Amino acid sequence: MLDLTQIAQQMQGISQHLTQEATATRQRLELAQRLLAQVGEQQAHLVQMQETWRDRLGFSAAIPIEPLATRIDLDAAPACHTVIATDGSQIAPSHHEIAYCYLINVGRVVLHYGQNRYPLMDSRPEVFYRPEDLYTCRQWGLRTEEWMGYQRTVSEAVALAELASSASPPSPTLAMVDGSLIYWFLESIPAEARDRILLPILQAWEQLQQANVPLVGYLSASRSGESLNFLRLKACPYGEPDCATHCPGQTDRAPCQVLDPLKDTAFWATLLKPGQRSPIWSSAARILDLYGPHRVYFCYVHVGHEIARIEFPAWVAAEATLLQTALSLALTQVQKGYGYPVTLAEAHNQAVVRGGDRARFFALLEQQMIRTGLRNIGPSYKETRKRGSIA
Repeated sequence: MLDLTQIAQQMQGISQHLTQEATATRQRLELAQRLLAQVGEQQAHLVQMQETWRDRLGFSAAIPIEPLATRIDLDAAPACHTVIATDGSQIAPSHHEIAYCYLINVGRVVLHYGQNRYPLMDSRPEVFYRPEDLYTCRQWGLRTEEWMGYQRTVSEAVALAELASSASPPSPTLAMVDGSLIYWFLESIPAEARDRILLPILQAWEQLQQANVPLVGYLSASRSGESLNFLRLKACPYGEPDCATHCPGQTDRAPCQVLDPLKDTAFWATLLKPGQRSPIWSSAARILDLYGPHRVYFCYVHVGHEIARIEFPAWVAAEATLLQTALSLALTQVQKGYGYPVTLAEAHNQAVVRGGDRARFFALLEQQMIRTGLRNIGPSYKETRKRGSIA
């Protein structure tokens, strides 16, 4: 139970801290705008510098594909269009339950606008209980709970590709996922485990490409600083941005780190008007070297109440019309959802597993185990006591 009296005593300190941070943020924004203005004709030189010294940089700086002064107004979505989305949820495995297994539930949504067609809104659950599902990951030093999360990402991508391939609507179509298309977690797992996750995802993206359905990842309240890191190349006081030589072991305290902890969204909020997008950027995340032709690009879009980061594969960025359509449909989804894409919100609602759903799942599992002749089944005494606690 929270002691609100003690918390109230700390509020004044929090308010003072936030006031100081707000002042510091304004100063960083002014500095970032000055650096942006100074880049000007040096952009091509800085891009070349970034590519040359990439392996010696102590930070990840995205590469601008368009002039940094680019501001493009997005068109309204056509009256007839289709938007597809998937999202996932799970019931995690627990040794305290009646059986050690886990469930992944993928919510699927297909919304047709201006076509007089029924929407699709459902979920597809799958139970994983075989030893290869539960224990194979341990040979790579991964916990079952961790592996379950990776499998959920695969299930979402595969379901999205299946929906796009089966729908085949004649109108413009967009496939959306919640969150980044850059799977940072893959950097820290062994190659064999990584292939089992990444390859099915890339195959699903290829299906989307063949169906000519653009894919975007929508990030609300993004914490990325990739585009601002490009300005660090300009702020570097040395002739060559060789972090390993000039600033060894002190990347966080380097002279170019004058904008930290400013984030991209705060910066672009000062430059974009509602309905506008920023320049296109190519992410420099090292894991993308494994993506092949599906390298991830991104831009920032002023969706009305916030700056959203929207990511897309290279084949979407390469075709201007396809990209424009994708961004227009994504912006329209935010407007229809009063601040967040309708399809993503509905896919989440279809996927989410609530407490009652979890209880019914294990009750159904218990009934099935009894029918097969198993005895003395039930949760652990710890789990039983927690459920019956009077606190």
